[in-house]
Parts: sequence; C-alpha cells; structure tokens
Amino acid sequence: MSEDKTLEFMAIAMKYFPEAKEQLEANGIPFSMEMAAPFMDLFKKVMQEAYELGKSDAQQ
Repeated sequence: MSEDKTLEFMAIAMKYFPEAKEQLEANGIPFSMEMAAPFMDLFKKVMQEAYELGKSDAQQ
C-alpha cells in the first residue's frame, strides 16, 4: 500500500474519531488517542483490504 493511501485512510479515521469517542464514552468507555493506536492498525488493514477489493472490482 502506498504511503499516500495510508495517509488518506488515517485522515478518514481522524474525521470520525470524535464521533467514535462520543459513542464509546456514552457507553461508559473512556477513550483517548493513546488507546486508539491498536484500533488504527486494525482500521488500516480493513481499509487496505476494502481498497484492494474495490480496485479488483473496478478492473473487471
């Protein structure tokens, strides 16, 4: 995956971070950027797989 795509994926994640934080905290789960790191790694994997799937579909 290119560095550009990783940065794009992270920008998407940061766009929705406040909403995710609000949802978690509304359910009694405190959440911070430090806690987000493992989830960001998972998010990057999901986005990469989704990107490759979309790319494959577009080529067909």
